[in-house]
Amino acid sequence: MAISTGLALLGGSLLSGVAQAGAAKKAAGAQTAAAQAGIDEQRRQFDAIQALLKPFVETGTTALSRQSALMGLGGAEAQTAAIRALEQGPEFQSLVQQGESAIMQSAAATGGLRGGNIQAALAQFRPQILSGLIEQQYSRLGGLATAGQNAAGNLGTFGQTTGANVSNLMAQQGAARAGSALAGGRAFGNILGDVGLMLGRGAAYQGMTPAGGGAPLTFGQAMLGGAGGAF
Repeated sequence: MAISTGLALLGGSLLSGVAQAGAAKKAAGAQTAAAQAGIDEQRRQFDAIQALLKPFVETGTTALSRQSALMGLGGAEAQTAAIRALEQGPEFQSLVQQGESAIMQSAAATGGLRGGNIQAALAQFRPQILSGLIEQQYSRLGGLATAGQNAAGNLGTFGQTTGANVSNLMAQQGAARAGSALAGGRAFGNILGDVGLMLGRGAAYQGMTPAGGGAPLTFGQAMLGGAGGAF
């Protein structure tokens, strides 16, 4: 009976340890999967925000490049090309046409169509329009560049937040796996402890006569009998 009890205790210890290790592994798997779902969602949200802000960032980058060209930061050739593009554009042509027409009509109404003043006014009109249009275009581009800068800044902030959240979730995954390993180690450590205890009892009680009398105990009988409380 004592030996049977000892075997039952040893078997129970083994089953308990295996069950604890399995439960710890299952719990760690669930925690890891939940953290991975969080990581995937964080990345999905970042990709969605990046797609939404991409046009603003690209437009701002283009606007900044054109601003630099107008200022001459890209070299004389780039500045000349930027100004020529404005001069040949429909906005400049429309403004010049309307303005020159108004000047001519005013001069005709006052009889000064062939006077020197009208010729001077016409000569100065186009450069003035072009200068004003350059300043206006620079201001417009500045607004677009600022919008792109803000979009890039918002994207950077969201990226930092996403990175921090993903790092935290990865840390949770690591903690879950580490906890599972530790729990499994403790469970099997308890099993080894029970086996060690029984081995110790076997060594201590081997060759002794049971309390109820009989033949001296073998090592196995002493070990399992001791576990069953025969002494």
